[in-house]
Amino acid sequence: MAEEVYESDLINMVIGTHMSIAKGIVKTAENVVKDECRYDADFQQEIRGDRIIRNPTVKEAEEFQRIRREAGFGAILAHAPYTMNLASAKPEVYEFACTVIREDVTRMDRLGIENLVFHPGSHTGIGAEAGIQNIIAGLDQAITGKENITVLLETMSGKGTEIGWRFEELKAIRDGVSHPERIGICLDTCHVFAAGYDIVNNLDGVLEEFDKVLGLELLRAIHLNDSMMPFGSRKDRHAVIGGGEIGIEALLNVMRHPKLKDLPFYLETPLDDAGHKEEIARLRDLA
Repeated sequence: MAEEVYESDLINMVIGTHMSIAKGIVKTAENVVKDECRYDADFQQEIRGDRIIRNPTVKEAEEFQRIRREAGFGAILAHAPYTMNLASAKPEVYEFACTVIREDVTRMDRLGIENLVFHPGSHTGIGAEAGIQNIIAGLDQAITGKENITVLLETMSGKGTEIGWRFEELKAIRDGVSHPERIGICLDTCHVFAAGYDIVNNLDGVLEEFDKVLGLELLRAIHLNDSMMPFGSRKDRHAVIGGGEIGIEALLNVMRHPKLKDLPFYLETPLDDAGHKEEIARLRDLA
């Protein structure tokens, strides 16, 4: 039975949202403040074709740090591109993914960003074990162990040949890397629900299993999303908060849970920035 959570415990709850850095990190930081994202955001990296986004200039980095310092930003979560597949057996796909994760780790670490999350990848037929070994090798060439940033493995829905839909697969990746101390977990509510973890009717049980397999101390962030698809569907389709199969009460239970309430929550729901601003305000009122 979860212990009671009082309203005062939730006053400083961190709720951010998924924001593109297509117009540069300075503009994104300004938008975080404007949209009242509790000074946190999930910064989405973008790729056009096979061109990785450019590095910020010294001036841009300094301005980003100024905004962040003055606004009192908390932990920021950068999101690696969805197009990279670190589990792939195709040399050109795998080499590109290795380059992306290596450059993103370096770039985000230099900016002082605390966390970088990525989708582990899809094995596309070579099998989960071989795909996991590719992911491990890709992380080892990207992480030296000297970084301050933590790289987060995201829990996945299990569509197709996706890796990371079972907690055991995420454990196998972390256990295999050379620097496990730099690896954490980001739990996506839509993904775990679709993967068959019943956070609606048995949230305590899911967290107990997570703790048993991975350890709750590894959980650094929550992607708070409703699901368009039913429980156990293994299909990844995000819905607005309260507009899907998980429902508003179950998601509020996630936010209020004593073992989760101090983590940062990030929205990836299908809304624009204005819609996310309203969604964040609504969640704060309800929570």
